[in-house]
Amino acid sequence: MDKTTIHILLVEDSPTDAKLLRQVFLRTGEDKWQMSHVELLSEAIDICQASPQLSPIKNDAIATIELQKFDVVLLDLHLPDATGLDTLKAYRAAIPDIPVVVLTGLDDEDLALQALAQGAQDYLVKDQITMQRLVCAIRYAIEREEILHKLRESEERSRQALLKEQELNELKSNFVAMVSHEFRTPMTTIRTGLDLLEQGYETLPKERRAKYFDRIYYAINQMIQLLDEVLFLSKSEAEKLNFNPKLVNLETFCNELVEIFKFGMGNQHNIIFNSVGDITLATMDEDLINCILTNLLSNAVKYSPQQSNIYFDVICQDDIVTFRIQDQGRGIPLKDQPNLFQTFYRATNVGKIQGTGLGLSIVKQCVDIHQGQIDVESQQDVGTTVTVTLPLHSVSK
Repeated sequence: MDKTTIHILLVEDSPTDAKLLRQVFLRTGEDKWQMSHVELLSEAIDICQASPQLSPIKNDAIATIELQKFDVVLLDLHLPDATGLDTLKAYRAAIPDIPVVVLTGLDDEDLALQALAQGAQDYLVKDQITMQRLVCAIRYAIEREEILHKLRESEERSRQALLKEQELNELKSNFVAMVSHEFRTPMTTIRTGLDLLEQGYETLPKERRAKYFDRIYYAINQMIQLLDEVLFLSKSEAEKLNFNPKLVNLETFCNELVEIFKFGMGNQHNIIFNSVGDITLATMDEDLINCILTNLLSNAVKYSPQQSNIYFDVICQDDIVTFRIQDQGRGIPLKDQPNLFQTFYRATNVGKIQGTGLGLSIVKQCVDIHQGQIDVESQQDVGTTVTVTLPLHSVSK
């Protein structure tokens, strides 16, 4: 313990005892002791709870005491407004973080043990107090309280670490179950399709064969997307995501992406692409941009009714590019919208539509890496508009 000034609060209703204690401190020959004195337990609690930033204390008896954090309290057990161990209990209940040294006129070992059990750091009999005994009691009380405080902090950190570990274990279990479920459906589709093709390839009409092949390709793409999401999540948690901005022709890039989606979904949806401004050249991480737009377009397709329109706008203005994807789907309930970017979170109205709850979380990370912004506007049973705003020319970090 190495403090320039030790602030002591003496709670003692006897003027004689208070004077004697002051004289003990004077005889130490040191000017590092600063003692304040009150006579009531209520006054002690009030001054310890008060803050220097608050207005002056209304109680005239302690209004002149400079407000500060006391290092230790010397507490008489017999006061006009409290007596015995109830005095200590009441003070510790109100002020648990300041060490207390009990003062009493009774040399009672049982009482001393009870006081220590109730949180006192030491127990001094008034007529046995010496200069050395008092100084040691104060120093040891402060040091022990500091040690206890560190132990409590360590215990809390351990408790929080344990809770986090339990949450991670639960998250891992849910993740394994989710991935297993998400893989099972496309794998079943692939196996069923291949079985049907193997058994009757020659006799199946051409249109039916094409339909089975389309289902197989779609299932394979589902699995690839799931693997990409899991790999992205793994890299993100390990902080191994690379950011490699380079020149990208956004117009070509977006047109090719739209063509890929149109090929994959056939005539089930209408993607209407529109560009404003010069979107030919941008400096971005092509892989991350592909991740952003693929996830957003996939969500729009997944949660929209067949034959509905999906609007994909790209706007370049003042070195800013804005991607806006608007659908006419089921929308997102208002209560779910604050949690959209949480990992594995899915809205409550997704029904039986498959998904991992990773898409928007991944999109948000990609947007943040580009130092951009994402906004979601959605109304249930009306549709959703996602707007991503990014610098047109990003610089590697």
